Amino acid sequence: MTAYTYCIADEVFQRYPGYVRGVVIAHELANGPSPPALIGLMREAESSVRARVNPAAVAEEPRIKAWREAYRAFGAKPTEFRSSIEALARRALKGEQLPAINALVDIGNLVSLRHLLPAGAHAIDLLAGDIALRAATGAERFLAFGSSATEHPLPGEIIFAEGDTVLTRRWTWRQAQHTLTLPESRAVEFNIDGLPPVPPAEVEQAGAEIMELVQRFCGGRARFALLDQAQPAVSLEV
Repeated sequence: MTAYTYCIADEVFQRYPGYVRGVVIAHELANGPSPPALIGLMREAESSVRARVNPAAVAEEPRIKAWREAYRAFGAKPTEFRSSIEALARRALKGEQLPAINALVDIGNLVSLRHLLPAGAHAIDLLAGDIALRAATGAERFLAFGSSATEHPLPGEIIFAEGDTVLTRRWTWRQAQHTLTLPESRAVEFNIDGLPPVPPAEVEQAGAEIMELVQRFCGGRARFALLDQAQPAVSLEV
């Protein structure tokens, strides 16, 4: 696999002070269906949300409110476009059990629920270029999971992209077909997003948990990097 670079544009840090993104990079994985032990951890994470979050005031939970404010800042209505963590939390609060998709996807979901922060994986085995978190120009292309219609992000929207191919729209909203984590995925990177009031140390802790879970259930080799304004880039090698 070619060693591509992962970076966050300085504009993101300028517009959202205190933002950090933890990145777990993992190779030589054996992904597949989640075993009962992993599904059990996901159920525990769902229960932890129900114990901590008031279902009548989800939007006011500080870790969710921060994402609603960030979405408003780049022009997305948070009632129409919910961040991934708000969507997951609301499902848990309704008593829904998240479906077991595959081990890597389920690891991202359970750590996201544990910490009430966005966390999820992108397969990197098929990348053909560097990837970046940045503001959109509006010319990029996005093909959502489960859709055949190509969309274009709004100028200024925060996107995760490989060149002009959008991997995630609206920062932490919806992932594209291109880097879905599938049972056959052998190399992935996990994003763990921290907006204040989440401290960087907790993003690092969530990254450590993801590495432990990945090595326990999928094997391989993994490392962690904390991307911030002082260190905005990392190689996707391990």
